Amino acid sequence: MSLVDSLRPVQRGSGDSSPQPVASGTRRRKRGVIVWVATAWLTILALAAVFADVLPIPDYETPTPEPGLAPGWRFPDFLGTDPVGRSILSRAIYGARISLVVGLAGTLVGLLVGGLIGLLAAYFRGWLESVVDTVSATILSFPPLVLVMALVAVLNPGLWTVTLCLGLLAIPAFARLAKANALAQVGREYVVVARAMGASSGRLLFREILPNTLVPAFSLAAVSIAILIAVEGSLSFLGLSIPPPQPSWGGMISEGKDSLRTDPHLVLIPCFVMFMTIYSFNTLGDYLRSRFDVRDSKL
Repeated sequence: MSLVDSLRPVQRGSGDSSPQPVASGTRRRKRGVIVWVATAWLTILALAAVFADVLPIPDYETPTPEPGLAPGWRFPDFLGTDPVGRSILSRAIYGARISLVVGLAGTLVGLLVGGLIGLLAAYFRGWLESVVDTVSATILSFPPLVLVMALVAVLNPGLWTVTLCLGLLAIPAFARLAKANALAQVGREYVVVARAMGASSGRLLFREILPNTLVPAFSLAAVSIAILIAVEGSLSFLGLSIPPPQPSWGGMISEGKDSLRTDPHLVLIPCFVMFMTIYSFNTLGDYLRSRFDVRDSKL
């Protein structure tokens, strides 16, 4: 080695010993583990909610002979019982039904209605686009929880009332996303060629433009489910959602808040279940966005 070579600065990151690929691979493996954990949690939760009636667990309304039982190794009461004697495990599982139905159905309403409105606004433009933008901005300017509370207070609280109100709340976000993605596709060559060949507006919208806007919509749908579950939990905590004795996670937290010092598990267990569910949906939404978004896949 010459003196000049010895004084030449070392090029970091250009050799095989660079730690960057190793660090990147470690991050990918860690993220993959988190995604699998989130998927497993949601799968187990969904199966438990669907088949709750056939699981070997007590009825969520029927008190057991041991009220106020602390968590332990006794099945099926290993999560304990509330002061009335009802199984916390049963109430958490049946509460998952409420949260999943509200989150999935409300998101489906927002996805279908908002997606259609956004597609039409992007394709026809003009006054329709102005109306959609104005209405969406107006709805999104209100605090979501306050808006839903006002709607539920006017109507009778119940499962489908809350679901419909949350679905209406999700429409503007899906409409904006669908419009933005459709606008990016309307001027593409394949759309111009299809229009020049005499394709109808329906074919252009649903056969050409729509398939290219689905991935971002599905990514937002996963996040939307998490948001709606959190909002429903807040409504249940305030007594504006599902009326008792039907259990809900927010209702369980509300019932146990007065016993937080003596029986913290009455609050911590539904909080943990809700946290894991919301976190899992957010994780899947972020994974879908980074997995199928070309711009993010290059980062």
